[in-house]
Amino acid sequence: MGHIIDHRVLVITGGSRGIGLATLNQFIKNNWRVVNLARKPCDVVGVTNIAIDLQHLSKAQEDLKQELSAELGESSVISLVHNAGVFINDNVAEQSAETARALFEINVVAPIILNQIVIPMMAEGSSIIYVGSTLAEKAVANCASYIASKHAVAGLMKATCQDLAGKGIHTCCVCPGVTETEMLKERCQQTPGLLDTLSKLSAYHRLIKPEELAELIWFCANHPVINGSMIHGNLGQVER
Repeated sequence: MGHIIDHRVLVITGGSRGIGLATLNQFIKNNWRVVNLARKPCDVVGVTNIAIDLQHLSKAQEDLKQELSAELGESSVISLVHNAGVFINDNVAEQSAETARALFEINVVAPIILNQIVIPMMAEGSSIIYVGSTLAEKAVANCASYIASKHAVAGLMKATCQDLAGKGIHTCCVCPGVTETEMLKERCQQTPGLLDTLSKLSAYHRLIKPEELAELIWFCANHPVINGSMIHGNLGQVER
């Protein structure tokens, strides 16, 4: 029998800012080790940063496997949080296959590859948390590729639940509403009033704080009862 290393580790993609950074800090606060997979490192003390471009993860898969094996050991309680994602505006009548393919590489294919690497290292009590979107179960105009990718993420989570049945590893898809992140603010800079409009999409008429979603992700990682669930963190969506 191989040596079992007794520790808890968060492996998160895109932990350098936004929801990812808040989640990383939430786990550190609760004494977990953290490995951040991102193009840019975060400067939080104690975090192991592994530089990776998720769009081209398939080319770096073997190198990443070796790095993570060294960090995680043979068997660890791991929470793998698929947080990184990209958003584009496009219309189904004018979609670019090339652009959609690049988006799917990050939003869907990268989680598939990371699952292949990390699941064999997971001890019972581990979790796989997918960060989806309100648009993982509905649609609005002019977000065709993003919506398709997040619906795929929802399907991947449900398949994860079924395929890992009996292994003591649970999963769910946390679906944020409009969240006050640097990325959102950058997107809204060129459209006056857009940030205020988006804030009114929740029943509380405000944006969601990344820290609120970090607490939700933390809860999901530590409570197997949510296994297989789509969990929306959106303050109550105002339907239009």
